[in-house]
Amino acid sequence: MVCDSWKAKLDTYLDGELPEQELRAFDAHVRGCAPCAADALARVQIKRAIQVAGKRFTPSAEFRKKVRQSVAPTPQRRLRPGWIFTSALALVFVAAALTLTYWATESGRDQLIRNQVYSEIADLHVDSLASSSPVDVVSADRHTVKPWFQGKIPFAFDLPELQNTGFTLLGGRMAYLDQAPGAHLIYDVRKHHISVFVFQERLLPAGLGENSFLPMSLAFRMETWSQNGLRYFVIGDTGVSEIESLAKLFKGN
Repeated sequence: MVCDSWKAKLDTYLDGELPEQELRAFDAHVRGCAPCAADALARVQIKRAIQVAGKRFTPSAEFRKKVRQSVAPTPQRRLRPGWIFTSALALVFVAAALTLTYWATESGRDQLIRNQVYSEIADLHVDSLASSSPVDVVSADRHTVKPWFQGKIPFAFDLPELQNTGFTLLGGRMAYLDQAPGAHLIYDVRKHHISVFVFQERLLPAGLGENSFLPMSLAFRMETWSQNGLRYFVIGDTGVSEIESLAKLFKGN
């Protein structure tokens, strides 16, 4: 089949390991080939499921408590001065190790949560690329698209003026992230599609970061930030400058 050569490289594409020229060619093919786009979405979802499954192996608070209790000194035991110093030094090392383990575990858990959120955003973006009807309201007029969301989502947001920016608004549709309703806007720049997602910050997992440009393991670039109680995600396969430029337009509202 025509797509066999593309599908053979699909995992390498999703891991962002293709050469730049080949990556651009693959991007163009996925946007125009529904079967390959659907296959890409399925594999992204498998990767996300694996990340979620990894959470089951995170040590619980009860387990950490048992470890601390097992290494605690016995108060009834009398030790010679030399042994007291040695034991105290050993306890310092144990406490330091436990502290590092605790913070590494907490940091790892937070990173897993962030990765899951970013993976879900990437899934939503890929789904729009693979869909024959990527938007529910089709319009380049922000004064048409913005009112369409009224009554559908529990918050309001502004859309930037695009005149002389190189960006074109294609339309929008509803999106859900961790069961939170939000807006999904699609923009075009030089035949590349960029998705902008807007959700209420309080309904999303904590610790997503402020004004951070986030490299993705997929062949997408993304920027996310919090503003006026809303969480914004800008994601696409364009260059860094296009992602940052569109983000700045939204930040300036």
